[in-house]
Amino acid sequence: MPHASSPELLVLHGVRVKGMADGAAVASRFGLDHHVVEELLLDYEAQGWVTRVRFAGIGGWALTAAGRAENERRLAAELEETTARPEIEAAHGEFLTLNSRFLAAVTNWQIRPERADPLAANDHTDWRWDERVLDDLRRLDRQVRPVGQQLAAALDRFSGYPERYSAALDKVDRGQRAWVDQPRIDSCHTVWMELHEDLLATLGLERGA
Repeated sequence: MPHASSPELLVLHGVRVKGMADGAAVASRFGLDHHVVEELLLDYEAQGWVTRVRFAGIGGWALTAAGRAENERRLAAELEETTARPEIEAAHGEFLTLNSRFLAAVTNWQIRPERADPLAANDHTDWRWDERVLDDLRRLDRQVRPVGQQLAAALDRFSGYPERYSAALDKVDRGQRAWVDQPRIDSCHTVWMELHEDLLATLGLERGA
């Protein structure tokens, strides 16, 4: 059976993974009671671990430096307790082989070089170009699934990433192209970035290390 993290860890970690989130988003991500999440967030605010922020017209909770350190301390203790580190490290290694391909695909979705402008924005009028990108995203959908399953078999809080990615891709295939990379929805890019942040936080790694 995979290890089930405590609500106390999940609430702090949910804010870390999402970067900025309200209580409802954290509760939804981990299937937690909304009132429990709100109480814990207020407790963590009093501890100096989270603070309310606003950016580009939206607001939510974000970790302070102290909250980030506390989250990493709790994650390290969980890895020690569960002896799950080897499985998480192995999955992280597999993820890295896919990550560069995902970043290239998203770049190609956003940019379509032209002779006069190698950084020209993709206006999505070239159907063949876009379909090649979507084929890359579909292959990654299949290939990231076993990575997600390996992670979820060790720690239950990793559950759901492959399913969320597939759900976003289904919307793209139905013509809702914003679900490739739009940041404020559960797009392919949002899900992928959250999984990457989850792995980095769990293993105590800095992005790019």
